[in-house]
Amino acid sequence: MEMTLLIIAITALVSWRAFDNPRLLDRLMLWPVMVVRRKQYARLLTHGFVHADWMHLIFNMVTLYFFGRQIEQIFGGGLTGAAGFAFFYLSAIVMAGLPACIKQRQNPNYRSLGASGGTSAVLFAYILFSPWSKLVIFPIPFPIPAIVFAVLYVAYSIWMERHGRDNVAHGAHLAGAAYGVMFMLLTQPGLAGHFLREIGF
Repeated sequence: MEMTLLIIAITALVSWRAFDNPRLLDRLMLWPVMVVRRKQYARLLTHGFVHADWMHLIFNMVTLYFFGRQIEQIFGGGLTGAAGFAFFYLSAIVMAGLPACIKQRQNPNYRSLGASGGTSAVLFAYILFSPWSKLVIFPIPFPIPAIVFAVLYVAYSIWMERHGRDNVAHGAHLAGAAYGVMFMLLTQPGLAGHFLREIGF
Protein backbone atom coordinates (compact mmCIF):
# COMPACT_ATOMS: atom_id res chain seq x y z
CA MET A 1 0.00 0.00 0.00
CA GLU A 2 2.87 2.34 0.77
CA MET A 3 4.37 1.86 -2.71
CA THR A 4 1.05 2.66 -4.35
CA LEU A 5 0.82 5.91 -2.41
CA LEU A 6 4.45 6.74 -3.19
CA ILE A 7 3.90 6.23 -6.92
CA ILE A 8 0.79 8.40 -6.80
CA ALA A 9 2.66 11.16 -4.96
CA ILE A 10 5.60 11.13 -7.40
CA THR A 11 3.31 11.05 -10.44
CA ALA A 12 1.20 13.92 -9.12
CA LEU A 13 4.29 16.01 -8.36
CA VAL A 14 5.95 15.42 -11.73
CA SER A 15 2.70 16.00 -13.64
CA TRP A 16 2.01 19.20 -11.71
CA ARG A 17 5.50 20.54 -12.45
CA ALA A 18 5.12 19.65 -16.13
CA PHE A 19 1.75 21.42 -16.50
CA ASP A 20 3.50 24.79 -16.54
CA ASN A 21 6.82 23.63 -17.93
CA PRO A 22 6.55 22.74 -21.64
CA ARG A 23 10.24 21.84 -21.83
CA LEU A 24 9.90 19.29 -19.03
CA LEU A 25 6.72 17.88 -20.57
CA ASP A 26 8.39 17.61 -23.96
CA ARG A 27 11.38 15.80 -22.44
CA LEU A 28 9.33 13.21 -20.56
CA MET A 29 6.47 12.30 -22.90
CA LEU A 30 6.61 9.32 -25.24
CA TRP A 31 7.91 10.51 -28.60
CA PRO A 32 8.71 7.42 -30.69
CA VAL A 33 10.89 9.25 -33.19
CA MET A 34 13.18 10.41 -30.37
CA VAL A 35 13.23 6.94 -28.82
CA VAL A 36 14.28 5.33 -32.10
CA ARG A 37 16.53 7.99 -33.61
CA ARG A 38 18.05 9.51 -30.47
CA LYS A 39 17.88 6.37 -28.32
CA GLN A 40 15.99 8.22 -25.58
CA TYR A 41 14.69 4.96 -24.12
CA ALA A 42 13.79 6.54 -20.78
CA ARG A 43 10.73 8.05 -22.46
CA LEU A 44 9.16 4.59 -22.47
CA LEU A 45 8.91 4.95 -18.68
CA THR A 46 8.79 8.69 -18.02
CA HIS A 47 5.66 9.25 -20.13
CA GLY A 48 3.72 7.50 -17.37
CA PHE A 49 4.54 10.31 -14.94
CA VAL A 50 3.16 13.23 -16.98
CA HIS A 51 -0.44 13.98 -17.94
CA ALA A 52 -2.34 16.28 -20.26
CA ASP A 53 -4.35 18.02 -17.53
CA TRP A 54 -5.68 17.64 -14.00
CA MET A 55 -8.64 15.51 -15.07
CA HIS A 56 -6.35 13.09 -16.89
CA LEU A 57 -4.10 12.87 -13.83
CA ILE A 58 -6.92 12.49 -11.30
CA PHE A 59 -8.69 9.76 -13.28
CA ASN A 60 -5.53 7.66 -13.53
CA MET A 61 -4.46 8.20 -9.92
CA VAL A 62 -7.91 7.44 -8.50
CA THR A 63 -7.88 4.17 -10.45
CA LEU A 64 -4.40 3.38 -9.17
CA TYR A 65 -5.38 4.25 -5.59
CA PHE A 66 -8.38 1.92 -5.44
CA PHE A 67 -6.91 -1.04 -7.29
CA GLY A 68 -3.18 -0.62 -6.77
CA ARG A 69 -3.48 -1.08 -3.02
CA GLN A 70 -5.29 -4.38 -3.53
CA ILE A 71 -2.68 -5.71 -5.96
CA GLU A 72 0.21 -4.49 -3.80
CA GLN A 73 -1.15 -6.59 -0.91
CA ILE A 74 -1.13 -9.64 -3.17
CA PHE A 75 2.60 -9.16 -3.72
CA GLY A 76 3.07 -9.34 0.05
CA GLY A 77 4.28 -7.01 2.75
CA GLY A 78 7.60 -5.34 3.40
CA LEU A 79 10.23 -4.30 0.90
CA THR A 80 9.83 -7.43 -1.21
CA GLY A 81 6.14 -6.85 -1.80
CA ALA A 82 6.63 -3.14 -2.46
CA ALA A 83 9.45 -3.83 -4.90
CA GLY A 84 7.40 -6.48 -6.67
CA PHE A 85 4.45 -4.17 -7.14
CA ALA A 86 6.71 -1.30 -8.29
CA PHE A 87 8.31 -3.57 -10.89
CA PHE A 88 4.89 -4.72 -12.09
CA TYR A 89 3.49 -1.20 -12.43
CA LEU A 90 6.58 0.42 -13.98
CA SER A 91 7.18 -2.44 -16.41
CA ALA A 92 3.51 -2.19 -17.43
CA ILE A 93 4.03 1.46 -18.41
CA VAL A 94 7.00 0.47 -20.55
CA MET A 95 5.25 -2.47 -22.18
CA ALA A 96 2.11 -0.43 -22.85
CA GLY A 97 4.16 2.17 -24.70
CA LEU A 98 6.03 -0.28 -26.93
CA PRO A 99 3.30 -0.89 -29.54
CA ALA A 100 2.87 2.82 -30.25
CA CYS A 101 6.63 3.29 -30.26
CA ILE A 102 6.98 0.62 -32.95
CA LYS A 103 3.94 1.66 -34.96
CA GLN A 104 4.68 5.40 -34.86
CA ARG A 105 8.49 5.26 -35.06
CA GLN A 106 8.50 7.17 -38.37
CA ASN A 107 5.85 9.71 -37.38
CA PRO A 108 7.44 12.89 -35.94
CA ASN A 109 4.03 14.27 -34.99
CA TYR A 110 3.00 11.42 -32.70
CA ARG A 111 3.44 11.87 -28.96
CA SER A 112 1.63 10.37 -26.00
CA LEU A 113 1.62 10.64 -22.23
CA GLY A 114 -0.12 9.39 -19.14
CA ALA A 115 -0.20 6.44 -16.77
CA SER A 116 -3.14 4.69 -18.43
CA GLY A 117 -1.06 1.71 -19.54
CA GLY A 118 0.07 1.08 -15.98
CA THR A 119 -3.34 1.64 -14.43
CA SER A 120 -4.94 -0.66 -17.02
CA ALA A 121 -2.50 -3.40 -16.02
CA VAL A 122 -3.37 -2.93 -12.35
CA LEU A 123 -7.11 -2.87 -13.02
CA PHE A 124 -7.07 -6.04 -15.13
CA ALA A 125 -4.87 -7.78 -12.57
CA TYR A 126 -7.54 -7.00 -10.00
CA ILE A 127 -10.28 -8.35 -12.29
CA LEU A 128 -8.50 -11.72 -12.43
CA PHE A 129 -8.77 -12.02 -8.66
CA SER A 130 -12.27 -10.63 -8.27
CA PRO A 131 -14.17 -10.79 -11.58
CA TRP A 132 -17.63 -10.33 -10.06
CA SER A 133 -16.85 -7.39 -7.80
CA LYS A 134 -18.88 -4.31 -8.66
CA LEU A 135 -17.13 -1.32 -10.24
CA VAL A 136 -18.42 2.21 -10.47
CA ILE A 137 -17.01 3.65 -13.69
CA PHE A 138 -17.74 7.18 -14.86
CA PRO A 139 -19.95 7.94 -16.79
CA ILE A 140 -21.89 4.66 -16.27
CA PRO A 141 -24.53 5.59 -13.66
CA PHE A 142 -24.67 2.19 -11.91
CA PRO A 143 -22.19 -0.45 -10.67
CA ILE A 144 -21.26 -3.20 -13.12
CA PRO A 145 -19.41 -6.51 -12.58
CA ALA A 146 -15.69 -6.21 -13.17
CA ILE A 147 -15.70 -8.97 -15.80
CA VAL A 148 -18.43 -7.19 -17.77
CA PHE A 149 -16.46 -3.98 -17.63
CA ALA A 150 -13.36 -5.82 -18.90
CA VAL A 151 -15.21 -7.10 -21.96
CA LEU A 152 -16.67 -3.67 -22.72
CA TYR A 153 -13.31 -1.98 -22.13
CA VAL A 154 -11.46 -4.27 -24.52
CA ALA A 155 -14.15 -4.02 -27.22
CA TYR A 156 -14.28 -0.22 -26.95
CA SER A 157 -10.48 0.14 -27.01
CA ILE A 158 -10.15 -2.10 -30.08
CA TRP A 159 -12.83 -0.14 -31.93
CA MET A 160 -11.37 3.23 -30.98
CA GLU A 161 -7.84 2.14 -31.87
CA ARG A 162 -9.05 1.32 -35.38
CA HIS A 163 -11.58 4.07 -35.95
CA GLY A 164 -11.20 6.73 -33.25
CA ARG A 165 -9.91 10.24 -33.80
CA ASP A 166 -9.71 11.43 -30.19
CA ASN A 167 -5.89 11.44 -29.82
CA VAL A 168 -6.12 8.91 -26.97
CA ALA A 169 -3.62 6.02 -27.06
CA HIS A 170 -6.20 3.23 -26.89
CA GLY A 171 -3.56 0.75 -28.01
CA ALA A 172 -1.61 1.52 -24.83
CA HIS A 173 -4.70 0.72 -22.76
CA LEU A 174 -5.01 -2.64 -24.49
CA ALA A 175 -1.33 -3.42 -24.20
CA GLY A 176 -1.31 -2.51 -20.51
CA ALA A 177 -4.38 -4.64 -19.81
CA ALA A 178 -2.90 -7.63 -21.68
CA TYR A 179 0.41 -7.25 -19.86
CA GLY A 180 -1.32 -7.08 -16.49
CA VAL A 181 -3.17 -10.30 -17.19
CA MET A 182 -0.12 -12.16 -18.50
CA PHE A 183 2.16 -10.95 -15.69
CA MET A 184 -0.25 -12.10 -13.00
CA LEU A 185 -0.96 -15.45 -14.61
CA LEU A 186 2.77 -16.15 -14.86
CA THR A 187 3.69 -15.01 -11.35
CA GLN A 188 0.67 -16.11 -9.29
CA PRO A 189 0.34 -19.93 -9.22
CA GLY A 190 -3.24 -21.08 -9.26
CA LEU A 191 -4.65 -17.75 -10.43
CA ALA A 192 -5.85 -19.10 -13.77
CA GLY A 193 -7.79 -21.84 -12.02
CA HIS A 194 -9.21 -19.37 -9.51
CA PHE A 195 -10.41 -17.07 -12.26
CA LEU A 196 -12.03 -19.89 -14.24
CA ARG A 197 -13.81 -21.15 -11.15
CA GLU A 198 -15.02 -17.64 -10.36
CA ILE A 199 -16.60 -17.23 -13.78
CA GLY A 200 -18.19 -20.68 -13.68
CA PHE A 201 -15.84 -23.01 -15.59
